[in-house]
Amino acid sequence: MNKQFKIGNKLVGENAPAFIVAEISGNHNQDYQRAVEIIHAAKEAGADAIKLQTYTADTITLDCDEPCFVINEGTIWDGMTLHKLYQEAYTPWEWQPRLMEEANKIGLECFSSPFDFTSVDFLEKMNVPAYKIASYEINDIPLIRKIAKLHKPMIFATGIAYPEDIERALATCKEEGNEDIILLKCVSSYPTPYEQVNLRVIPTLAKTYDCISGISDHTMGTIVSAGSIPLGAKMIEKHLTLSRADGGPDAAFSMEPKEFAKLVEEVRILEKALGCSEYVLTDTQKLEHGGSRSLFVVKDIQPGEILTPENIRSIRPGNGLHTMYYEEILGKTAKSFLKKGTPLAWELIQ
Repeated sequence: MNKQFKIGNKLVGENAPAFIVAEISGNHNQDYQRAVEIIHAAKEAGADAIKLQTYTADTITLDCDEPCFVINEGTIWDGMTLHKLYQEAYTPWEWQPRLMEEANKIGLECFSSPFDFTSVDFLEKMNVPAYKIASYEINDIPLIRKIAKLHKPMIFATGIAYPEDIERALATCKEEGNEDIILLKCVSSYPTPYEQVNLRVIPTLAKTYDCISGISDHTMGTIVSAGSIPLGAKMIEKHLTLSRADGGPDAAFSMEPKEFAKLVEEVRILEKALGCSEYVLTDTQKLEHGGSRSLFVVKDIQPGEILTPENIRSIRPGNGLHTMYYEEILGKTAKSFLKKGTPLAWELIQ
């Protein structure tokens, strides 16, 4: 798999900053202007991209109230039928080209999660720069194959995926010659309890599947997403809303703009602080090394006088003889008068 590629104009992967995505999902609450405001809030918060979801209730499920179509998994949507939830959460398709144009106008990339063939065809007319495969669709091989053939970056959420689901999906991409892949550690629990996150899986995904990895984070707060950076995450996706108090199907686990801005700030600080893995001193550290301890004359010493612990000590700064010679020089004599505060040197010792 490729370790670096572009999504639109943004470089993703090795030697690139983490690609931070604001997921709008259903947080527009069926108000186009609110969707536009979320896009602008994402830009102000420092996001690199916004993500949409492209489906209708009828393209993703059936209008049916049989038990298997009623949500009953301990989620915030329990008791709703799938059809009703998706009717409430879907983003009207006629909005999506205009939302993408709005995002691009202010320097944000825009892409989407398609959920059937018709949504892929629709998004191709928009010329989206990448596709996100939701974790519940990771076993939809015909859908994955259709998208892989487009040779655009593909981002997979792994929330409900068994290893064989990931392997099958990636094999399909490879068969179609598409190796621009990102795997996102994800837990399909909304919001996700911290103890279920397992951030250490992020480097495991990268190593096991030889690809770029990241996180689709449904926890509350910034700490989990920020904490993914030292583990090698190269993409972070978080849901964004204007205010959780406004309600909506995803509001309960979405970030507000100030929180999103804090997340971006923390990620960028961590990226600077991580630096490189090679143990080397910075220029400042090299300069400061001169302030370390060394051997000094701490009491006036007459010519021929013996060097003792009373007149020679290890102190700051580092202008004198290295402290490792302390025991070796004790008992030797001074060649000449040594004034208190003189850095000790071999040429001063008999």
